[in-house]
Amino acid sequence: MNTRNRPGRHTSPQFAASRPPYGLGTPNGALQGRQPETLAASLALESNPGCAMQGGRLCSHPLTNQMENRRLLAYEKTIKERFANIIPVLKRIAGLQHAAEFVAQAQAIANQELGFDLPSRILADAWVTGLDMSALYGETVMRTLRLLAEQARTSNPPEAVDVDEAVSFMLDCGYHAVDISPCSDGRLKGLVRYILRLPTGAVRSSKSYAGAMFDVEANVKRWIETELMRFREGRPVTPDAGTRYLKMVVYHTSSSDPAHEGCAAHGSNEVRAAEKGLERLREFRQAIENSFCCGASVDTLLIGVDTATDAIKVHVPDADGEMSLYRAVDNLALYEQTVNDDGNTARLKVYQAIQAASAQGGGWGRGNGEPHEGMRRLIATLLINNLSQIEYVCGNWGGRYPDIGHNERFISVGDGFEEFQLRNLAYFAHLHTVEEGAPDMDVGINIFKKLNVNHGLPIPLAIHFRYDSRVPGCRERTVERCQRVQAALELRYGELARQGLLVCGMTVQDKRPGSPIESIEANDA
Repeated sequence: MNTRNRPGRHTSPQFAASRPPYGLGTPNGALQGRQPETLAASLALESNPGCAMQGGRLCSHPLTNQMENRRLLAYEKTIKERFANIIPVLKRIAGLQHAAEFVAQAQAIANQELGFDLPSRILADAWVTGLDMSALYGETVMRTLRLLAEQARTSNPPEAVDVDEAVSFMLDCGYHAVDISPCSDGRLKGLVRYILRLPTGAVRSSKSYAGAMFDVEANVKRWIETELMRFREGRPVTPDAGTRYLKMVVYHTSSSDPAHEGCAAHGSNEVRAAEKGLERLREFRQAIENSFCCGASVDTLLIGVDTATDAIKVHVPDADGEMSLYRAVDNLALYEQTVNDDGNTARLKVYQAIQAASAQGGGWGRGNGEPHEGMRRLIATLLINNLSQIEYVCGNWGGRYPDIGHNERFISVGDGFEEFQLRNLAYFAHLHTVEEGAPDMDVGINIFKKLNVNHGLPIPLAIHFRYDSRVPGCRERTVERCQRVQAALELRYGELARQGLLVCGMTVQDKRPGSPIESIEANDA
């Protein structure tokens, strides 16, 4: 396979000791709180076996990117503290609703503590019917979301490496496009930036589906668009470059409570989640080969994530690109085996672990030889990157997250916000229409009934679609889609909507990189 044909501006990054690898409202006007969340280690939880104590100190892996870990932690604290501050501020405002200067006082508190004005219409009516805390909470979540997204757009995001460098590395591995389909579970929301430590721009697409059950037809269409761009524009490489399209599926389990905190779409059954993900990958690959001949090859990769520790399990393809549930590298075990080694020895053991998985002698895990060199390089990079994430969890949470279950703040509906990649911040339901996305939405609504509705809080739905400003009328049609989706959601979950426990916010955004998020009111044309 020729992996060297790429635009001249790209230079192939080399692993060196001087640089780490790619590491790369309620009737009484009161607002009940959610379960408390902290960024401190939970002493009550069983520790991660990888967090072994060495001479009274927490061990440190030689391949960990400590600088990136500190930067990601600062980013996580900033975002989560802003959302965690909403309920205390609204409780404070609720206690002032009968004051003579209530509106002015409430706006002053909101500006100081939250950074924006609250909806005047809700505050102004408080003296008549009492403060509608459900509506106020929903609006506050939406405005916090938009404010943080705007700040993320105008500041430098915490990327592990330069995007061009990462794209060049993918080309060297033999891939001109990387498409990832993780589960919609909010605990995988930080998959690209945290768990895999890849720059956002290095991934062509990352769309989440309940149980990682991506739409095969829609993904074939995305493959066609990618290949057409190569033929028409030579981006990122021309069709004769010999590179491939890589499709990845990411399922998940929880070692802290595997019977209850695994993938809800698969009944917390890890084997079933992995089997279904592998089956969907085979269907996608077969669809491409049946429709466009075997020369239109794609590579596939299946990855599991333990959401309690963020450790990954990579299912290693054989020489034919086939995978097995029983042929994989467990990165938590690899962390334990290499934590006391020097950097070169640890890196060598990563490659040896991949070779050992490929050489499995018999049984269900037996394959036809090793994957091609580019796939081995990619798997090694993902494993090395994830070692930093394992240590990130060890250093900040004692090895296991205290919120082992769902603790999302809102449901992201539509195309999703690229500005936010953070664990347990949002449940993501990728859809074009509510009818086709009903299974994903139902799972999300059931999650938020437990998180919010049972505590008197509404479910915030952030409806967000992207448009192409180069296409005449595209923005107007996208706004109409937002309105149709909102109406369909309020119809499908009518009882919640009538009780004021469904709060929708609509936004659109141009597809051009760095475009601002535009708020859409319900009555906009």
